[in-house]
Amino acid sequence: MNALQHIKFSVLDLVPVLEGKSHKQAMHNALDLARHVEALGYHRFWISEHHNMDSLVSSATVVLLGYIAEGTSKIRVGSGGIMLPNHAPLVVAEQFGTLATLYPDRIDLGLGRAPGTDQLTAMALRRDRQEHVQDFPNNITELQCYFSKSNAGAAVRAIPGEGLDVPIYLLGSSTFSAQLAAEKGLPYAFASHFAPTHLFNAMHIYNNQFQPSSNTSSPYAMACVNVIAADTDEAAQVLATSLYQLAIGIITDSRRPLQPPISSMDGVWTQPQKELINNMLHYTFIGSEATIREQLHTFVSQTRVQELIVVSHIYDPEARKRSYEIVSACFQ
Repeated sequence: MNALQHIKFSVLDLVPVLEGKSHKQAMHNALDLARHVEALGYHRFWISEHHNMDSLVSSATVVLLGYIAEGTSKIRVGSGGIMLPNHAPLVVAEQFGTLATLYPDRIDLGLGRAPGTDQLTAMALRRDRQEHVQDFPNNITELQCYFSKSNAGAAVRAIPGEGLDVPIYLLGSSTFSAQLAAEKGLPYAFASHFAPTHLFNAMHIYNNQFQPSSNTSSPYAMACVNVIAADTDEAAQVLATSLYQLAIGIITDSRRPLQPPISSMDGVWTQPQKELINNMLHYTFIGSEATIREQLHTFVSQTRVQELIVVSHIYDPEARKRSYEIVSACFQ
């Protein structure tokens, strides 16, 4: 049995800036990819919020979501995610209420707890507001209240937003987020593409502690993985060097636009860097269609997720589109 035939498959895009290309081109590439994967049958296209990074231009996430939704027709569009501590829940409700009004039945609201940036930038975003452990759960509750019809008589209302069915997804990379998603009865997406350590513990907690809610009657688990697919294993390994170079920038805090692929990483990374990056990118699947199909089948069989989210850091936009074509073939 092919486990991949029974789940949904989706895309996460960080809107990477390519070395030698403009920010505007990065945004055009995101829309071009969204249109491409929509035609291939992908279920949703998510963009994640990041700030103060030379390598990514997804800081104004809601604006980009509107750009993607306007340029596509049926694929679901959403945040993977909005970093809720950076925003007032009312503003998020109004923004996603606006999107859901313009593009009905197509907008997802994925929520994360991390700042999506460094601490200094987080302070600039939050204006020195200190975060406490209960702020995130309480902000989710407040946000849900703004979307509810029962809030119509309140002194503070989200217009548009009130009464709209904007599905909320909880994102995370820890057992805390899994437990919170289970407690609130929300769909849960795990960031295994960069934080693999707690994947199975988080999934176990989520599935076993899940409390049905008015929106979600049973657990709905998603996981994000890196995929670099090409026509041959060798070609895919070369394409993957762009991802590895990006990872070096992350661990050394010397981020730069996504670099073109190189023939080999030998001499580019040190052995400690290689080991650290391979651990961080443990759920990275590289190869031809046959190789990718086997790797994804194993991952889905082990995690039993209902949906797989794919992110592909590939320098050449056409090679990236080809990678998503190969992945889609694995789900047929």
